[in-house]
Amino acid sequence: MAKTKELSKDVRDKIVDLHKAGMGYKTIAKQLGEKVTTVGAIIRKWKKHKRTVNLPWPGAPCKISPRGVSMIMRTVRNQPRTTREDLVNDLKAAGTIVTKKTIGNTLRREGLKSCSTRKVPLLKKAHTHARLKFANEHLNDSEDNWVKVLWSDETNMELFGINSTRRVWRRRNAAYDPKNTIPTIKHGGGNIMLWGCFSAKGTGQLHRIKGTMDGAMYCQILCENLLPSARASKMGRGWVFQHDNDPKHTTKATKEWLKKKHIKVLEWPSPSPDLNPIENLRS
Repeated sequence: MAKTKELSKDVRDKIVDLHKAGMGYKTIAKQLGEKVTTVGAIIRKWKKHKRTVNLPWPGAPCKISPRGVSMIMRTVRNQPRTTREDLVNDLKAAGTIVTKKTIGNTLRREGLKSCSTRKVPLLKKAHTHARLKFANEHLNDSEDNWVKVLWSDETNMELFGINSTRRVWRRRNAAYDPKNTIPTIKHGGGNIMLWGCFSAKGTGQLHRIKGTMDGAMYCQILCENLLPSARASKMGRGWVFQHDNDPKHTTKATKEWLKKKHIKVLEWPSPSPDLNPIENLRS
């Protein structure tokens, strides 16, 4: 059957105007020389959409069936690190040929996006309980309490090379779901090691660590940098020092030096480098 000629917008508007004037479908069709079915279709479209022009086309039909979409979402939900190429091959095995771009568009329509995996400490149950205990103990601390804390840490600075990045498909609020993270431990290489500190009042001194740091070297670093940093930042009385539970931080000599200098130390759950705001300062 040949395609019929489309009515102009003027004719469609005239049909609607005659209908508003109280004329019936047959009368309008006879007066304008059009089919009754055509007049009825235009009037019904106007009643539903309040327009006589054609509605925009919805676009190309989806190449992936609802069942295929469910299969993709199930795979990504169970294995967030699945690549688009893996999903293309899965659909191909099921009889559907699509491109990686189609897979990406489908996942985005379902509310997912490709993101870098977040690195988090490798925690045991005891570590999890200690971190929860720490959070509960400081849940109601005022801002003034945290202003008095002088945060510190050592870090390896990578001068050459690029750390590898993994990506996952996840929803906006699921960054720290265990399936979307890569566990890390606090050690590794680096060309130079630095000790630094900061507080709400500003940054402290930065010290380059040469060689292997032991308890004695750590005490020397604190003596040369911690107290001068606290004075320069005008921490005043009652300030609190934070460092983690690295063995060099918890030696008898270090504890005695801190006690001798009357420095209060913030108890710290281990391993919890991600709780230390100094990580955001140097990232």
